[in-house]
Amino acid sequence: MAHRVAIVGAGVSGLASIKCCLEEGLEPTCFERSDDLGGLWRFTEHVEEGRASLYKSVVSNSCKEMSCYSDFPFPEDYPNYVPNSQFLEYLKMYANRFNLLKCIRFKTKVCSITKCPDFTVSGQWEVVTLCEGTHKSAIFDAVMVCTGFLTNPYLPLDSFPGINAFKGQYFHSRQYKHPDIFKDKRVLVIGMGNSGTDIAVEASHLAKKVFLSTTGGAWVISRVFDSGYPWDMVFMTRFQNMLRNSLPTPIVTWLIARKMDNRFSHANYGLIPEDRTQLKEFVLNDELPGRIITGKVFIRPSIKEVKENSVIFNNTPKEEPIDIIVFATGYTFAFPFLDESVVKVEDGQASLYKYIFPAHLQKPTLAVIGLVKPLGSMVPTGETQARWAVRVLKGVNKLPPPSVMIQEVNARKENKPGWFGLCYCKALQSDYITYIDELLTYINAKPNLFSMFLTDPRLALTVFFGPCSPYQFRLTGPGKWKGARNAIMTQWDRTFKVTKSRNVQESPSAFESLLKLFSFLALLVAVFLIFL
Repeated sequence: MAHRVAIVGAGVSGLASIKCCLEEGLEPTCFERSDDLGGLWRFTEHVEEGRASLYKSVVSNSCKEMSCYSDFPFPEDYPNYVPNSQFLEYLKMYANRFNLLKCIRFKTKVCSITKCPDFTVSGQWEVVTLCEGTHKSAIFDAVMVCTGFLTNPYLPLDSFPGINAFKGQYFHSRQYKHPDIFKDKRVLVIGMGNSGTDIAVEASHLAKKVFLSTTGGAWVISRVFDSGYPWDMVFMTRFQNMLRNSLPTPIVTWLIARKMDNRFSHANYGLIPEDRTQLKEFVLNDELPGRIITGKVFIRPSIKEVKENSVIFNNTPKEEPIDIIVFATGYTFAFPFLDESVVKVEDGQASLYKYIFPAHLQKPTLAVIGLVKPLGSMVPTGETQARWAVRVLKGVNKLPPPSVMIQEVNARKENKPGWFGLCYCKALQSDYITYIDELLTYINAKPNLFSMFLTDPRLALTVFFGPCSPYQFRLTGPGKWKGARNAIMTQWDRTFKVTKSRNVQESPSAFESLLKLFSFLALLVAVFLIFL
């Protein structure tokens, strides 16, 4: 059984891992190479080696009710989508509330993690660190790696003929901090993920002209969704997830396409994804359609050739003058402190059982936390991973035999599309609710809707039809939080508190009251049929 645990990284997942270790009676030591906690969410004016980098204007893509730790809601007065500076403050509140700082060694780089000579018996690891020029070595019973996947920029310059002759400026989006550099420039942003789209929109307020180049297109949605609600509180419900997963994939993708086109036609804006069968991560941007329709951002296909002061796009013979190129081409990830025999990275993924445990180790004493891309928030995802992982490291929960784990890992790597539900075929992608529920099942913490409906029907209806907020993960089982029910029942109150800042008198009509009554009756019938 593990007792001393080394944790690499004091970001979102690292903090959750420390807390989970303390709750299970273990002794965690967290090594953080920078001088403060926060990981991705700590903005600095300069890029730091080995740490994720963000730009000044970054705002969370998941709302506060869906992206908090499961037993620690955001402050009520925080906006629904949280700027990076406030997100960092929240992480510091979390660390202080649960007394995590005592376990963190700042300015300490992990140089290597290797198996001890008696690993097949003890499962122990030797961790070598560097702090203020001094190397130290220590033995740990287990290791949790929480370094994320946004530290190594992917810059495929070989795919852009002529880039070496370009006389302007080019850099990866990891280097971007402020939009001032784009003033009166002609800017090209390559890559239409969240960062690329954000940078193109920001540049369009200052630049002479902005092009956004995309190979495959993307669905672009606003944080402000149906009736002004946060998008993920509407989209991420157990009811909708069950409905999506019970329908054939072609029907689900058709419904998703119709929903995405409610706000504007992606085809008319040159944005529609070429491959609409495999779900690509949504692009969250509130301004892009408006910048396109006002001629501030121009959508273009992939690059055919780069010249000294211009570029040529595929299927468009005209040369476009360009001063700055931003490569928003994503990231690769690696574990430089681990030998490949422990965790090998191939084709953008690692051989990890349930995205956590190396499947081939003789002893399950190393876990990777946060190396997954769910459609939902990474905060509760990493936290739930840590809750299960710590119980495995402690010996409370057991893993299947290595042969079973390897078989599952290999099956996932084949990326075979299923017949039902959304198709998650990209590396590290996962169905958020399904994945979380699976991990909760392993620790007996998954909400039992049937028994809940018998004992607390109001809560059961809210859990099933309402947002799948992280508080649901603390209703039962190990780590049960007594405030979970109240947090679930008041989540909409906190959502509206920061938006409904002016009292408005609403007079409901008789028709609306009648409609609500019929809707409630229909809801009861639906629940009755579901639980038959």
